[in-house]
Formats: sequence, C-alpha cells, structure tokens
Amino acid sequence: MAIFPKFRTLAGAGVLASAALLAFACAKRPASSGLLSADAAKAVYVAPGQLDEFYAFMSGGFNGQVGVYGLPSGRRLKTIPVFSQYPENGYGYSEETKAMLNTSYGFIPWDDTHHPALSQTNGEDDGRWLFINGNNTPRIARIDLTRFETEEILEIPNAGGNHGSPFVTQNSEYVVASTRFSVPVPNTDVPIADFKKRFKGQISFIRADEPGKMRVAFQMLMPAFNYDLARAGKGQSNGWMFLSMYNTEQANSLLEVNASQNDKDFVAAVNWKAIEACAQKGVLKNVAADYVHNFTDEFTREAKSTTLTSVPQFEAKQCPGAVYFMPTPKSPHGADVDPTGEFIVAGGKLASVIPVHSFPKMLKAIEDKAFEGEIEGIPVLKYEATLAGEVKNPGLGPLHTEFDGKGYAYTSFFISSEVVKWKLGTWEVVDRAPTYYSVGHLMIPGGGTMKPNAKYLVAMNKITKDRYLPTGPELTQSAQLYDISGDKMKLLLDFPTEGEPHYAQAIEAKKIKDRQVKFFKLAESKAPHVTRSEKETGLNRDGRKVHVRMTAVRSHFSPDNIEGVQVGDTVLFHITNLEQDWDVPHGFAIMGAQNGELLIMPGETRTLKWIPRKAGVYPMYCTDFCSALHQEMQGYVRVSAPGSGVALSGVTSRGPQSAKAAGAPKQ
Repeated sequence: MAIFPKFRTLAGAGVLASAALLAFACAKRPASSGLLSADAAKAVYVAPGQLDEFYAFMSGGFNGQVGVYGLPSGRRLKTIPVFSQYPENGYGYSEETKAMLNTSYGFIPWDDTHHPALSQTNGEDDGRWLFINGNNTPRIARIDLTRFETEEILEIPNAGGNHGSPFVTQNSEYVVASTRFSVPVPNTDVPIADFKKRFKGQISFIRADEPGKMRVAFQMLMPAFNYDLARAGKGQSNGWMFLSMYNTEQANSLLEVNASQNDKDFVAAVNWKAIEACAQKGVLKNVAADYVHNFTDEFTREAKSTTLTSVPQFEAKQCPGAVYFMPTPKSPHGADVDPTGEFIVAGGKLASVIPVHSFPKMLKAIEDKAFEGEIEGIPVLKYEATLAGEVKNPGLGPLHTEFDGKGYAYTSFFISSEVVKWKLGTWEVVDRAPTYYSVGHLMIPGGGTMKPNAKYLVAMNKITKDRYLPTGPELTQSAQLYDISGDKMKLLLDFPTEGEPHYAQAIEAKKIKDRQVKFFKLAESKAPHVTRSEKETGLNRDGRKVHVRMTAVRSHFSPDNIEGVQVGDTVLFHITNLEQDWDVPHGFAIMGAQNGELLIMPGETRTLKWIPRKAGVYPMYCTDFCSALHQEMQGYVRVSAPGSGVALSGVTSRGPQSAKAAGAPKQ
C-alpha cells in the first residue's frame, strides 16, 4: 500500500510476531484441576423437570448446521439443519426440502456455518428469527424460531467466502454480509497475478425484515481486501455498520507473511442510511448475476427455488459519505460496538493493544476532513482522530469483544488462552480468566445488543486436550460457561459441542418457548399430496412413476402392504402424519433407499423417493418411537420384474385397495 508508507513494516515482521505468539502458545498449559466447586456445580444444575433459563444457538462450523443448547446446563437440545443434509429428519433428502440446498452451482449438500445472529427490535434480541451464514458457498439462512426450522436461504452473488456475515441492524432492516475472499467481479477467468487490478471485495446489505422475501437491497464494491467481522451501530450510531478487514497489502499468496506487513489495517465505517439516499438518486445499477433464493411455504411445507438474474450494485466511490476507513492495529478480527453505540472495539490479532474508536470522534474527524489519504475514493481517517483509547498489554491474540451493559467489555485471547475483562472509559484491565484452550469467539446473552443480560459468558474453545475422554485423532470441540454477575469471572462448566462452534447467540428462554408451534393443523395444510384421513389414501401409476398416498398414525401405516411395484420404478411415498398432538412425529424408512429417512411432524406431509433396483420384498417401518406398539408399525413393498402382470395394490385397515388410476408401465 505505497500510498501509506508509514503503515509499512520491515518484511518478515509478521513472521517474527507469529513466531513469538507460537512460542507463547507452546508454553506449559495451566493446570485444569480444582476449577469446579460444589457451588459451581449447583449453579449449573437444572433439576429433573426444570427448564434452562436461556437458549444458546451455536454455529456448527464444518457440519453446516446450528446446535441448540440450554444454559446454564450446557445440555444439547437440538440440531437445526441449515446448509447440510441431515439424516435424522430427512432435511435435504425429502422431496419437500431438497430445494433448500439449491444454488447457482447446483445442489450443494454441505456448508460451513460461523455466525448466528438473532433478529432485533429496538436494538434488543426479539426471538423471532435466527440468521446464519454459509461460508463456503456464500449464503444466508433465516431460521424460524417458532418451529426451529430453516425457512429461507439466499445465495449471495459476487462473493467468495461469506465469512463476515450475517450481522443484523438495530431493527432487522438488514443483515449484512461481506466477502472474505475478494474475487473478480463478475467472476471470470483472469490471472491470479492480476489480483490488484481485477479483484474486488464487496459488502451486501440484505433486506430481511419480511419472511420469504430476503433480497440483496444493494451491493457495494470495495477494494480487494479480506473482510472479516462486523457489528451494526446502535443508539447514537444507528444507521452505520462497522466491519473489520485485513490483508490491506492485497496479497494473494502466503498471507501469513505477506498480509502481515502493514502496521495497521482498517475498520470500515459504512453509513447505510447514506447509501439508501444515494439509491434514491439512482446510483444503483442492476448488474447481471445468477444466484438462487429458496423458501419454504408455511402451508404447503414445500421448498421452492427461484433463480435471480441481477443484483443492485454500485462502487463505494460513487456514493460520497458512504464509507470511511479507520486505521486499526494489524490483522483485526472482531469489530464490536458497545451497548450505547459510542465505542467501536477492534482487536488486532498481531497487536499488543486493543484499540477503541469513538463514534463521536469519528464524526468530528469526518467533519474536519482529518484524512490520511484515500483508497479507491474511500477516505482514510487519521488513527489518532478517531481513537478513544487503547487497552495496554491485555494479552496475546485478541479476537472478539462483547459487553455486559455495566460499563465493562470482555475480550477473548486466542494465544494466551484467556478472557480479559476491562473497563470502558479508563481502558484498564480489571480481571482475567483462563480458558482451556485457545478461545476463539465468546458470547454474552445479548452482548452485541443495547440490552445485554450479563449473567453468563460462554467461551468457545478450539483445543480440548486433557478436558474430555479421548475419541481417536479428533477430540471434541468445547464451550465453557462463566458466571460474570460479580466483579470476578468464575468458571462454572465445560460442555462438549457439535462441529466447531465459531460464534453463538443466547436469549432468554421466555422470549421463545411459549411461542412454539406444537403441530401443523391438518385443516390448514395446502401440501399438494396431503392425505387427511385413511379414507383418502391411495396408489396410482403414471408410466414408470408410482405415487403412494399414505398415512401414519399410532401405530400403523396405511397402506402397509404394497404390491405391483416394478424394478426401476420411481416410487414416491407421500406420507401424512395424522396426529394432532405435540411431540408425536412418525418416521419412515424403507430398505434400499439411497437418500435418507423421513421424520414427519404431526399434521405434516413429507415425500420420500425410492427406486428399487432388484426384485424382492422390502420392509418399511417407523423410525421414531411413537407408542408401545411402535415395533408393529411396519409394512412391505413387493417389487416384481419389469413388465410383470402384478396389479398395483395396497392393504389398508379397510381391506385391499387397488390403484385408482393405473396406466400401462413404460418400458
């Protein structure tokens, strides 16, 4: 970045810093015995029949899902499938849910989730929705928290590595996503050596305040840096978004060395209300782009995909006042805003201080044009002009900061394996607590909002050597629960997690638990293959396709014996769960299926596609224990050779049933 020679350091400084951090990390770990007391055990004990105080939603990392845990117990309650197929309930396998995993690259049955974000009203978590990012194939999902189901997924065009998302504005007007990997825009075949000329970063503002209608409202092209984390402004800074970025060197190889040269990278301060004003003046241009929007209808329970062909886009320099760069010590990760909206904290992973920027001072610097220069038309503010203060020598490897609403901040330190508590305004460290080990993100319920609930802090750790029983080459990921209600942090609990939890959100259970959907009303179902009673069951053949309209109820399927299916037929089992009671799902599986099972909620219709490859008799059964006669909930499908004369029929409680409309099988 020749424009800023004072930001350069000697070549190799990043390597030296990394070596120092590595040496610290390899030092002897602190002893882990004696941490828990009877008082700590009592504090996390949730007695039989009692409920946890908080829901915690943890990203599943490389499993592509969201894990739901109770706090303070640490008990796993559920996995919500989002971007990956999930055999437990047939998500991504059943015909109704497959479309949720459609993208412009085709059917993608996996992704990498990092940052859950609860919807907000007036700067407070409201418990309506949870958003989560897909990092690998850039996507954002919306989860409905009355059903704990993924109801909507929007692909993000012109992105590579959707790491910096989704971050929610004060009233859920937008969720914001930034691209980790800058890519050519539009993405085409160019030499990687042309990185600085041909590659672009981008920040997308996605309208998200109406279910089923997520859309990219505007996409701002940015310099080809690596964009990381963000927080929306709140209170006095509402209308702004603050994003961290690294690799301002614009390196494209050996980033651990080449992206650690500058003394400072940036936090981008984005004025999205100014962008809205620019949009009204016609700055946005609809640019060709192919991407996919998936949505599940509440009443049909079917997912549909729509391919979108353009995105509203502009370059940052086309909207003066839209974005400013605030220099920040090198390689920042978090960009966190305190509950008042006054302070923006950015921890440089290779820095020895935690810088705190002041929103009022930033506005004054903009007014005074206190600029170091500009990059691609974006003004760079002077570091001292926006600085509120620095937390000196807090630890090694600061990553992420959350707030308790009582004037204190808590920062995770990856290298020194600790959480450090410090005071806003004086910037003094007042407490520190070890983690076991190498903490990444941390979470306080509501810690990124205007109204934190400062009872607990959860540290999400990357390494767990000596913490749990060994499980082969890979050990479980871990979270640790701390009591932060007093002056000093107290470790209460370790609990293992699924996948790699990068970040989490927690909310008071009372905001969610009484709004749960307990069953789907059969009378309101608009599923195309719904069967509301056993009288409506039936079979029909359409060439080589066989439709089976089936019901499930405690404790039988109807029909339970089917004949007349032929080798190579595509059999579609459309199964309706007739139950109208809470927590009575039924499962369905058949031998030889090459996809998954179904788990059908009360009042729901789900479809399993099955193609038999060999003649024979195939058992089918309920996979979810539903009654004392669960084992008796079974049946058979007889498969005959192609062209056989066996009539298509089934057996119901009313006796044998022939196909309603039989056509000649097509060979």
